[in-house]
Amino acid sequence: MWIRDKEVKIPIIQGGMGVGVSMSNLAGNVALCGGIGVISSVNAGYREPDFMTNPMEANLRALEAEIKKAKEIAKGNGLIAVNIMTAVSRFSETALCAVKAGADMIISGAGLPLKLPEYTKGTDTLCVPIVSSGRGARLLTKTYMKKYGVTPDAFIIEGHDAGGHLGFSKDEIENDTAKDNHEILAEVLEEVKDYNIPVFVGGGVFDGNDMASLLQSGAAGVQIGTRFIATEECDAADGFKEVIVNATEDDVRIIKSPVGMPARAIESPLLKKLSEGLSFPAKICNGCLDACPKGVKASFCISRALVAAVRGNYEEGLFFSGSNVGRIRGITTVKALMDEIMDQCNSKLEGGRS
Repeated sequence: MWIRDKEVKIPIIQGGMGVGVSMSNLAGNVALCGGIGVISSVNAGYREPDFMTNPMEANLRALEAEIKKAKEIAKGNGLIAVNIMTAVSRFSETALCAVKAGADMIISGAGLPLKLPEYTKGTDTLCVPIVSSGRGARLLTKTYMKKYGVTPDAFIIEGHDAGGHLGFSKDEIENDTAKDNHEILAEVLEEVKDYNIPVFVGGGVFDGNDMASLLQSGAAGVQIGTRFIATEECDAADGFKEVIVNATEDDVRIIKSPVGMPARAIESPLLKKLSEGLSFPAKICNGCLDACPKGVKASFCISRALVAAVRGNYEEGLFFSGSNVGRIRGITTVKALMDEIMDQCNSKLEGGRS
C-alpha cells in the first residue's frame, strides 16, 4: 500500500512508546522488516549528560540522532516515524527537528494536532493525526483543508484498550462503555470516504486475527505497541521487558496521569504508593509537558517515573502497557513477531475467501 508517495510493504505501525521505549533500535528494525517504526519524541534526550540542565536542547539533539540511526538500521526499507504528543512543550521545535532530520512521518495525538500541517506541508514528511472518534477525524480534516489546503496523509485510531494515555474518560474505560475499534473505524471511514485517506487502527490489536478482522472492515493497517516491548530489539532495559512478560490481566490499572488524562499501566510499587495517598513531585521540573502541573502541584513526575521504567527501575518506574499484556508469553524478535502477525493475518484472509 501507499501513503501519499511512500510505499508501506507491511501495514503494521509499531506504536510510539516513551520515554525511551521505542527509539532508533526498535523503530529501525521494524522499518527494516517493511513496517512503520516509530520513535517517541518525549524526553528523547533523557540519556544526554545535560538533560537535567538543558532539557530541550538535549531532547532535540538526541531526537535528530535517533532518527538518523533508525534510518541507517532500516537500510531504505519501511518508514521511520516520530510520535510527538500535542501536550509536549515546544511542539513546533520538535516537529521541525523531525522534519529536518528526515522523518518519513509525524504521528501526533494526546489531543488534536490542529497545527501539524504547519510543519509538514511542502515537505516529504507525512502528517498523521491520532483520533478516537469520527468527530475528531472530521474536525481535523476540515481544519487542515480550510487552513492549509491539505488533508491528513493518514489517520490512526487508538482504541480504549491501548496503553499509556487514552482519549476516553475513565468511566468509559472502566465501565466498558467506550466504542470498540470497529465502531470507531466505521465512523472515521465515513468521514474520510471522499478523500482517500488510509486509516490504521490500534489499541487492543494483538495478533494477525485481529489485524485481518480490521482489514476486512476497511482499515489500511494496524498499530501495535505493547507486543513490541517484548522483543530483543526494544530500546528499554531488560527489567522493563520482564515486567511486561510477567504481567497478568489482573495487574493492569487505569490511573490518572498528571497531564489530566486517564492512562493504562501495570501495577507497581509506585502505583501502590500513589493509591495510598503518597506523592512524589519533582524537585526540579523540566517543563516537558504543557498540560502537566508544575513542581509540587503534581502528585508525581511522570517524566521521572517513565525514565525510571525504561531503565528497569521497578521500585520507582511507571510501566505503560495495553490491556492485552497478560497474553504475552516471552521475548521474541521484531522479525519473528511481524512474521507471526502477517502469517496469521494472511491465513485468516485467505480462509475467508475460500
